[in-house]
Amino acid sequence: MQRGGTDAAVGPDVEGAPAAPADPAVLAAPDPGVVAQAPAGAEADLAYHGHVSLWSGRVGVWVEPSNHGPAAVPDATVRLRFSTPLAGTEQLPPGCLRGSPETVLCSTGAMRAAGAGRQIALDLRVAGSPAEVVVNINTSWSGGVGDRNPDNNTHRVLAPATGDKYAY
Repeated sequence: MQRGGTDAAVGPDVEGAPAAPADPAVLAAPDPGVVAQAPAGAEADLAYHGHVSLWSGRVGVWVEPSNHGPAAVPDATVRLRFSTPLAGTEQLPPGCLRGSPETVLCSTGAMRAAGAGRQIALDLRVAGSPAEVVVNINTSWSGGVGDRNPDNNTHRVLAPATGDKYAY
């Protein structure tokens, strides 16, 4: 991952994907504690925690984004890449879009330093009935801030088809 939280693999994931909706209902009201544009050289520490579950051909992912600071983050994009292609055309939550058959990209919303972002809950069908799925979770875009600690925003979760929650 490069400084600034941008991954060189972003391009292929979003090829042909529609732009995020500009509907005001989709965008959260601005947080007065977060600047609209990150100052040059700003540093933050993005983190993602949650769980993944696989049951009966469905995968559930819960993401709780947070920012440990020191700078505020105007917005960030978390990438969820699945080892099995997703099936169907389920409605994704506001702020999320399909990047490829195996990838979903979601906005975290603005995060002040030592603050939380928008919680993300996905319930998606996968192709077939796999015995397990691996979900790679990482930052695709960091809102222009640097993050020297990608360890807490880069996760690889193996979820067997037990219906149990596997935390990260």
